Parts: sequence; C-alpha cells; structure tokens
Amino acid sequence: MSNQSTHLHEPSTWAIGYTAFAGLMMIMIGVFHALAGVAAIWENTFYAVTDNYIFQFDVTTWGWIHLIGGVVVMLAGFGVFSGALWARVVGVIVAAISGMISFMFLPYYPLLSILIIAVDVAVIWALTVHGRDITE
Repeated sequence: MSNQSTHLHEPSTWAIGYTAFAGLMMIMIGVFHALAGVAAIWENTFYAVTDNYIFQFDVTTWGWIHLIGGVVVMLAGFGVFSGALWARVVGVIVAAISGMISFMFLPYYPLLSILIIAVDVAVIWALTVHGRDITE
C-alpha cells in the first residue's frame, strides 16, 4: 500500500486557520454579548429605548438575554477548538441565534449589532465549509 492519505483532500492551512479564527470570533462575540448584557443589567438607562419597535423588551430583560446568550456562544467557541462535530453544530446554531438576537437589538446599539451579525455570518461560513479541517 502506498502512503496516500484516506482523505479526499488535504486540509489547507488557510482552512484550518479560518476555523480557528471562527472559534476565536465566537469567544469574542460571547464576550461582547456578555458585556452588553452586564451594562444593561447594571445601568438600566445605558441603552436608549426606541418607541414603536416590534421587538421591544425591558432593557434589563435584554441584558439577561445577552448575558446568558454570550456565555453560551463563548463556551461553544471553546468547543470548536476540539474539532468535534457536536461543537461545530452547536457553533453554527448559537452563531445563528446570536445573529438573530443582534438583529432584534439593532435599535438599542446599531454599530455593535451590525458588527456581531457580520462576524456571525463569517463564523457560520467557516464552520460549515472548513469546520472539519481543524481536526485533520
């Protein structure tokens, strides 16, 4: 037998790096969400509340949503580094939920929300296209 790999393709260092980047971004997104949550819980007037918005919640409620969601996203980001399939699946799911939460949070903090949505999309792409390359 030859020394050929049983893989259909050799993982590129770029793909491995991008998957590691996705895991790191998930950790950072989790921290951003958690900090936004702590700010809303600590100081109820930190965020400006807009009128007539369909996803209108109490600012403290948003704070708890962000804090709990941020911790989940951060833990999933650490899991991505293990390369396990479950970690990638959880990573895609929590990145999608993170993007939806950020969309609903747009009137309260638009720049942070748009930044998190963009990074969530990049994370989802990296985990679905190159996620398994980190273990090879």
